[in-house]
Amino acid sequence: MRSGDNMKKIQKGDRVIVLSGEDRGKEGLVLKVDTHRERAIVEGINFVKRHQRPTRVNPQGGILEKEAPVHMSNLMVICTRCNEGVKTKTIILSDGRKSRACRKCGEMITGSAR
Repeated sequence: MRSGDNMKKIQKGDRVIVLSGEDRGKEGLVLKVDTHRERAIVEGINFVKRHQRPTRVNPQGGILEKEAPVHMSNLMVICTRCNEGVKTKTIILSDGRKSRACRKCGEMITGSAR
């Protein structure tokens, strides 16, 4: 998928499942999408440790854990009706807008945080 595509397969607010890697099989919400690098940050997935120098905001400093980006090829959107990872298709609505739908059941897929 190129970064110039109008309709994205994975969008902010989607519930996704991880297909490969250390967190395989885990589910989470997409917090942020970087279309140029084809990566997404998913809540509770791919934690990395970062060393933080003490600051005024965080006087303790120390080692913090935060989510790192995951490549979009390792993620799959979860359909609300099927309740499993599915491929999506683009459908054109009667008013001309584009929307995503489940290939298995035809259910419209909408992100919760739009």
